[in-house]
Amino acid sequence: MRANKGVTGTDLAKLDAHRIAPDEYEDIPELDDAFFDRAEVAIGDRVVRPGRPPLPFRKRLVSLRLDLEVIDGFRATGRGWQSRINRALRTHLGLEDEPAA
Repeated sequence: MRANKGVTGTDLAKLDAHRIAPDEYEDIPELDDAFFDRAEVAIGDRVVRPGRPPLPFRKRLVSLRLDLEVIDGFRATGRGWQSRINRALRTHLGLEDEPAA
């Protein structure tokens, strides 16, 4: 191995000396909105996926014992069953639909 190639196996001095010609820019994709929509955001080595936006109000995680029939009944209604339980409890208490921010 030649001394100037180092660990990468590339002649870095030759690479540094290369100047990009205008016709070489054709290989570079345009950075439009679609490009950024497909992009992955990473913090360190961890890829951060966009998730549900934060709610304007907070909820608290609690442990609650409910009858199996109640849980099964709400789960049978599909995704969002926990939010429907919350809405049913708010309705029972006579609270507005959504809490104030």
